[in-house]
Amino acid sequence: MKIAILKERRPHETRVAATPETVKKLKALGAEVILETGAGAAAAYTDQAYADAGANIVPDAASAAAAGDIVFKIQRPMASEEGLDEIGLLHGGQTLMSPLGALTNRELVGALAAKGVTAFALELIPRITRAQSMDILSSQANLAGYKAVLLAADNFGRIFPQMMTPGGTLAPTRAFIMGVGVAGLQAIATARRLGAIVTATDVRPATKEQVHSLGGKFVAVEDEEFKAAETAGGYAKEMSAEYRAKQAALVADHVKNQDIVVTTALVPGRKAPILVTEEMVKTMKPGSVIVDMAVEQGGNCPLSEYGKVVEQYGVKIIGPANLPAELPTDSSSLFARNLLNFITPMVDKETKTLKIDLDDEVVKGTLVTRDGQIVHPSLSQDPGQN
Repeated sequence: MKIAILKERRPHETRVAATPETVKKLKALGAEVILETGAGAAAAYTDQAYADAGANIVPDAASAAAAGDIVFKIQRPMASEEGLDEIGLLHGGQTLMSPLGALTNRELVGALAAKGVTAFALELIPRITRAQSMDILSSQANLAGYKAVLLAADNFGRIFPQMMTPGGTLAPTRAFIMGVGVAGLQAIATARRLGAIVTATDVRPATKEQVHSLGGKFVAVEDEEFKAAETAGGYAKEMSAEYRAKQAALVADHVKNQDIVVTTALVPGRKAPILVTEEMVKTMKPGSVIVDMAVEQGGNCPLSEYGKVVEQYGVKIIGPANLPAELPTDSSSLFARNLLNFITPMVDKETKTLKIDLDDEVVKGTLVTRDGQIVHPSLSQDPGQN
């Protein structure tokens, strides 16, 4: 079993899919690890550190891909028009373990099937207890929520905590976190640690207690509909138009008094919902900051721009391109451990080879192509369909 690690080449990407720590553990599973030279350099992992851990260093992506039975990646493979043709480097019978954005990148899924690649889309790992240690979305969102608040602080012209000085008292910053998932919870915790007065909102009633546990105040229209707004599985129910209007009015009134707004709402496979409208931005105080963590999927604010900091109506609006990649050493470490935990149950202890159990819940949730076919039930059999 040979595992290939390629250097990531997409813009804004600095992470790597294996670290010296996980290389040692992969070797203990019986794997040989082949690493493209410089793959970990941007994340502060040197070729020497990988070699000391037992990896074989090869000069380019083609050499690594050709040698691997399994390929680990942080980003989906690139096509020829995007730069290096990483899809072209893959070969039939190979197994790819990577985030693919499979629900929206159907052409890519079709291309992988056509090449005979067995592909696992890691963003589809089911939210079950057994798979928590494999969950790349949660591990990366955790760091992204932390970094989002630091970006806000760096672009804000004031300090976060209340400060009493001989010259007078400086008031604390007010931060509003919209969306209390993994990223939102970490954003709340980070803003509180920096000394801000933190409020947060979410459509799921269970998040109120989580916000309070971190020292924040919960903001929502808490009527009877809200109290029943969560399914047995913990997901938000579709709210009525009347409730949405009441909630929007409450949020609009709250936003105008905030210094920092961090938006985190993403819907898998769909455009991000609008949370902060242009009209709401107009009401904010000059010098306020918005961090739109959903900018890659269209944004929670229509004024945000991918990979840019723009100023509108006196408000700085940050559209970060890849927040986890701004903390590449730690984000690579967590991602690599997620991958290690994902592949470990699939390795046959006697033969030291990959053995895919099609009845396993994690496999069924993530396997998208096999034996030249698209096999995931959520995907169209037409690879050209978008």
